[in-house]
Parts: sequence; structure tokens; C-alpha cells
Amino acid sequence: MTIELDHTIVPSRSQVKSAKLLSELLGVAWAEKSVGPFSPVYINCGLTLDFQETEEDFPIYHFCFRVTEAEFDAILERIKAAGIEYRSMLRGSMDMQVNTEFGGRLIYWNEPDGHQWEMLTVSYARQER
Repeated sequence: MTIELDHTIVPSRSQVKSAKLLSELLGVAWAEKSVGPFSPVYINCGLTLDFQETEEDFPIYHFCFRVTEAEFDAILERIKAAGIEYRSMLRGSMDMQVNTEFGGRLIYWNEPDGHQWEMLTVSYARQER
């Protein structure tokens, strides 16, 4: 059996706003409410990010999305159109640059709750098979 990540919970101060924003930027579907207390974002046919509103303290999460070159261009245009600042490195200033050091393109941006999103076209975390 192949093990796949099905879903994970993303804590939020405003789950509907955060879920809607991410779905619009990525160009994927979402639902304001689903089964239970979540606002799910359907990343692909096998992965859902379930945004859940909380007043408790929570850590900042990091999520990385691998996309095609065409998807990268489309998402980056939506990020720019939304006026969202982005950067080329994990840490540092919002330099509004695209990193090309790893044989593809990548950027990072933060959403209102502080969670860090990364988008890349070539994974530097694992070798392609």
C-alpha cells in the first residue's frame, strides 16, 4: 500500500477568509463549511487542507506546493494581483523576486495568520525518480 497524506488541519483566526484566499491564489476549490467545523481547501484529488478557527495559540506552519511552470505563472500573477508580498528565500525581506537556484522556480509568502506558503516547480527536497 502506498501511504498518502489525505488532509491536515490548519489553525486560523479567520478560517473562511484564509481558506478562501488560498483557494483563490492556487486556483483550487474550497468550501465555506464541510463535514465538521472546517473550511476545507481541496489542493488536489488526494489532499485537503482543513482550516479550523481557534483562539488558542498555534505554531506557524509551512506548506510547499509543487506546481507546473504554467501553474507557477498563473499563481504568481494572482499573488501579484492580490497585492501580496513574496520573497525568494525562506527568511528575509519581501524582495518580490523568484528564486532559480535549484533548477526551477520558487517563492515564499505568508498568509494573514502567519503560515508560510512555498511554491516551486522543481523539488529540492527529493530527487526525481
